Amino acid sequence: MSFSMKVQIKPCLLVIMGVSGCGKTTLAKGLDQYLDWPFQEGDSLHPQHNIQKMSEGKSLTDNDRWPWLKKCHAWLESCDDGKGVLTCSALKRSYRDFLRKDIDKLFYFVSLKVPYDVLLHRIEKREGHFMPVSLLDTQLKSFEPLQADEPYIEIDMSHPLETVIKETLKKLQKL
Repeated sequence: MSFSMKVQIKPCLLVIMGVSGCGKTTLAKGLDQYLDWPFQEGDSLHPQHNIQKMSEGKSLTDNDRWPWLKKCHAWLESCDDGKGVLTCSALKRSYRDFLRKDIDKLFYFVSLKVPYDVLLHRIEKREGHFMPVSLLDTQLKSFEPLQADEPYIEIDMSHPLETVIKETLKKLQKL
């Protein structure tokens, strides 16, 4: 299978999810060269209060996250042609249920898996992002694994990016 041109995937909404540093944005931007679907960086939808709080090394509460999740959901709803890629941690089942609530379009979570030491290294080296490495363990403790009744694929992000992109596209083509 050649990935040198646009790839045909059934129109769907994708939420690329996982903890900070797992590669959500990197994968989304990589997929864009093949899909050319609308893309929304979930971090840019955070209210300033959330960004400030995380910048200070303070964990967000559920109450902090709901206004952000509402913006993420609204963006997903706005994808009229049923195609869209959103990056969003979506750490808890209740968040994921809310993101797909009342959306009658094909919908999948793309759950990214990365070894802990790689996550630490990525966050420590990342520049210009408000999420400090001190909050990684909190995110990992908050993460609730996806269940069989949730529409998702799982991607191992410890491989080279082009390999990960091809694996993701192959899995999406089979859906």
